[in-house]
Amino acid sequence: MKPAFGNRPHDPSPSRAGGFGAGLARWTRRLIAGAVLMAVVLVGGTAFRVWQVARIDDTRPADAIVVLGAAQYSGTPSSVFEARLEQAYKLYKRGVAPQIITVGGKQEGDEYTEAASGKMYLTDRGIPSSAITAVETGSDTLLSIDAVSAEMSSQGINSAVLVSDPWHSLRTRTMARDTGLQAWTAPTRQGPAVFTRESQLHGIARETGALLWYQLTHFSADFPYTAGQ
Repeated sequence: MKPAFGNRPHDPSPSRAGGFGAGLARWTRRLIAGAVLMAVVLVGGTAFRVWQVARIDDTRPADAIVVLGAAQYSGTPSSVFEARLEQAYKLYKRGVAPQIITVGGKQEGDEYTEAASGKMYLTDRGIPSSAITAVETGSDTLLSIDAVSAEMSSQGINSAVLVSDPWHSLRTRTMARDTGLQAWTAPTRQGPAVFTRESQLHGIARETGALLWYQLTHFSADFPYTAGQ
């Protein structure tokens, strides 16, 4: 005799196993899609903030104007560095701060540091040497900001207007504030960093990645930041 229907042994049917597998695959796809969406929102939001802060010119009075270094050649600033120094010169002449701090070390084989060449450029423009402090250390943004923070602390001052390229502003400001400085930005509006739409997009993309890396690790993503400038 055949067993009654209700007395059959329990045996999961292939359709149930297939349904479980399909459900798992569906949830896996949803998790992946959610992760991708979060990544897109994070990257897009950070890129927007890089662009937004790049447009800010905050020239309220401060203790110092800080010029982030860039490449120099035998004491002559590169076009990128010169644009930053010219912005610092204008801010000083407007009375934004009583002194300028130039910062940046030197690459192997260089005779001058970025900070020293920046100071020479500004004194040649007529700013008194006594109003310029050269912090001759720092091979990337984070090391430079740490060196500036230490110098300002030794002088008993705490507020700074940071001068760099527009796209570099948010990361520089974030690092400065993390050291305890009161910092805001007034970036240059001239030079190679802002010449073309391509250079602007490249700068935003680079700084978006570098800022996300810093926020994740608290290390600099510069290799070094002066490379090619």
